[in-house]
Amino acid sequence: MDKLRSMEVFIAAVDAGSFAGAAQRCAMSAVMVGKHIRALEQMLGAALLTRTTRRQALTEIGRRYAEQCRAILAQIGAAESVAEAMRAAPRGLVKATAPVSFGAQWLSPAIAEYLARYPDVTVDLSLNDRTVDLVEEGFDIAVRIGPLPDSTLVARPLKPYGMAICASPAYLERHGTPRTPADLQGHECLEFTGWLPQARWKLKGEQDGRLVRPGRFRANSTAALRMAALNGFGIVMQAELILADDIAAGRLVPLLRDWLPAPRPMHLVYSRDRRATPKLTTFVDFLLERFGP
Repeated sequence: MDKLRSMEVFIAAVDAGSFAGAAQRCAMSAVMVGKHIRALEQMLGAALLTRTTRRQALTEIGRRYAEQCRAILAQIGAAESVAEAMRAAPRGLVKATAPVSFGAQWLSPAIAEYLARYPDVTVDLSLNDRTVDLVEEGFDIAVRIGPLPDSTLVARPLKPYGMAICASPAYLERHGTPRTPADLQGHECLEFTGWLPQARWKLKGEQDGRLVRPGRFRANSTAALRMAALNGFGIVMQAELILADDIAAGRLVPLLRDWLPAPRPMHLVYSRDRRATPKLTTFVDFLLERFGP
């Protein structure tokens, strides 16, 4: 028999003072009440109750066991109440991961706004450019850029991750403005070392990106390359989202718009859960509202 159910029946018998009373409380027959209690006694190897035709009483072991049963059942009730409360309103911890550049510049401010809206939620954000295993590493949700492999994860599309090619007005004044990809041969093209080899400076219509010679300044940080471009050292190719504010303010000038690489897909991915908690559903809905297609 189910041990926890037998404990509940035993406590009902103690409180009611009889098997008949326990049967009424537990919506079962008095015979079934007796079976539950005998199952506990067989498991423990000791009698819990002494019964006569007129009354029942707890044995010493039964009295101690009843105290522990009450404590255990109270803890289970408290745990169920916590779970119910967490499912009723957004609260608890959301563990999220995202690529470094997108996460630092765009996702972080959005999360701050989400947390202001839902004060009982905590977000733990991990920024890295590798593909994490959500289940193995304990994450609730991830932002992923690029084509997705087949998996059992739920994938919600976000706005595609488009690129921009830019340089500062000072750089263009000194070195001229490139009009075609071939013109880039004479320019300092800043290179992100985190790119896959087949993706480095490969513009629209190119097969392998050979039109752009390796730059003299390379970095594994998009923030470092953006600062180099802002300081007039060279031409940068980065996500349009990252450079949008600089373009709008005139600090960077967009170039070669007709030759930009095709935007890459971007998704929210999370484990499939038919009973998703409010903290996750509200987080997903908020990010779709902010970054959806």
